[in-house]
Amino acid sequence: MGNLIYGIQKLDLKRIIRVPTIKTINWLSPNRHQVAGGQSQETSNQQPETRNQTPAVGFTLLEVMVSVVIMGIVLVGVYKMHSQSLALSMEARFYTQAPMLAQSKLAELETNSEEQIVGDSGDFGANFPGYTWMVSVDDVQIEALGEISDDLKRIDVNVSYNNNEYVYRFRTYRFERE
Repeated sequence: MGNLIYGIQKLDLKRIIRVPTIKTINWLSPNRHQVAGGQSQETSNQQPETRNQTPAVGFTLLEVMVSVVIMGIVLVGVYKMHSQSLALSMEARFYTQAPMLAQSKLAELETNSEEQIVGDSGDFGANFPGYTWMVSVDDVQIEALGEISDDLKRIDVNVSYNNNEYVYRFRTYRFERE
């Protein structure tokens, strides 16, 4: 800019305003720096000074640790909900299938028995792995019925799953003449 003539008086702007020099980096020569004004300056293996540095980008260790703790808490809750939903699903499946299996076993025992239904136990085979059944037959003695109670039988059918983790009990009565 140099000198500026203002009115009659000549002003020296470099004295009045201090302008900081901005260094630019010449990437072709690592030891040469160009100062504003086109002059080059020789340096010896020093890092070039830059005034306008960009702020550091990234996360601090504290931010990462807080986010990991929050994610851990959330994942524990999700895991509990998932395991609970699996248990409820298995329980619902059992209580849907067990009554049908108990009635089918009772119908099978009634059609296969030639004389009387007797107690027995077993499993349902490869179609229903883990399901077992047990049938027990007992006499019913009710004094108010008299001799008729001698022909009345109580039949209990138990269907269990996963080593008696879930058990379904079905009870019916049958009148049989001996």
